Order: sequence, then C-alpha cells, then structure tokens
Amino acid sequence: MDINLSLFGQMITFAILVIFTMKFVWPPLTQIMDERAKRIADGLASADRAKQDLELAEKAAADKLREAKQHAAEIIAQAEKRGAQLVEEAKGHAKAEGERLVAGAQAEIDQQIQQVKEALRQQVAGLVLQGTEQILRREVDANAHAELLASIKAEL
Repeated sequence: MDINLSLFGQMITFAILVIFTMKFVWPPLTQIMDERAKRIADGLASADRAKQDLELAEKAAADKLREAKQHAAEIIAQAEKRGAQLVEEAKGHAKAEGERLVAGAQAEIDQQIQQVKEALRQQVAGLVLQGTEQILRREVDANAHAELLASIKAEL
C-alpha cells in the first residue's frame, strides 16, 4: 500500500471536519437533544402529576357523591318523618273536629229533647186542663177529683 499525498490530504480534511463538527455542530446538537430529553422528562413528570391529580379528583368526587347521597337520604328521612307527623297531626285534628261535631250534635239532640219534653209537658198540661174541665162539668166530687189528679201527677 502506497501512502501518497492525497491520503494525507483526505486525513487532514477529515480531521478538520471532525474538529469543525466537534466545535460548531456537535454542541448545538447535544444541547438540542438535552433540551428535548428534558422536555420529555418534564412531560412524563407532568403526566404522572396529572394522573395523580386525576386520581385525587376522582376520590374527591366519589366522596362528594357519597356525602350528597347521604345528605339526600337524611333529607328524605326527615321528609318522611315530617310527613308522618303531618298525617298524625291531621288525624288528631280530624278526630278533635269529629269529637267537636259529635258533641255539637249531641248538644243539639239534647236541646231538641228538652224542647220536645217541654212541648209534651205543655200538651199534657193542656190535656190535664181539658180533662179537669170535663170532670168539673160533670160532677164536683172533691175526693174523686183528688184521686184523679194524683194519678195524673204520677203519670207525669
């Protein structure tokens, strides 16, 4: 193998190319690759943080949903309890109103009974007077009349 001047020229040119590449081309390339690696690492870290945040948000949402369901169940229980109270109050009011109506009707019946008794007494008194008049017209016997009046009083 012959080593000639062209091989030395090519070696010098290659050495200049390597030096030029190491001095001017390689540092920006390594810097760009380092920046890209950093961005990828930051992106992965951000994705991990986002995943953790999503898990925390899902847990918080589940807790809020559970609390909301519990609160809704409490509200429903209170509403049912209040409904039962209202029904009981309505029953009590209806019973009291019924008793009041029954008492009013009973008082009215008692009043009507008293009125009927009074009217009956007046009719009986009128009949007694008529009977007395008829007896007095027929005969005036004090003993017979006294017995008759006593029997009428006993019937009243």
